[in-house]
Amino acid sequence: MKKTGILNRHLAGALAELGHGDGVLVCDAGMPIPDGPRVVDLAFRAGVPAFAEVLDGLLAELVVEGATAARELRESNPEASSLLEGLFPGLDLVSHERLKELSAGARLVVRTGEARPYANVLLRCGVFF
Repeated sequence: MKKTGILNRHLAGALAELGHGDGVLVCDAGMPIPDGPRVVDLAFRAGVPAFAEVLDGLLAELVVEGATAARELRESNPEASSLLEGLFPGLDLVSHERLKELSAGARLVVRTGEARPYANVLLRCGVFF
């Protein structure tokens, strides 16, 4: 059994398959899941696991070259907005409807148990060299 890092075998395997430019949608429990991408549903109950916790774990494993979130986040969920803008200084903000459209092109969807609005981000994978 793995001692450190991500223990969920479905998530660990999906992350290992990602390449440069692939999209990863990290979303709250209410975000519509598009057909097509591989989905790893971590939601256990409302708020568990939290969006910030899942994002922290993913960022320890991934190289991210860009991120996109809904502009509605700033007003509706200031805590998540501050988190994302702190992690991704060049955060691209689009309408929530546009984020849902972009999510259809993601290679992986990671669903958290987050139960606050607009706690969603589309990550664009980079390379480590």
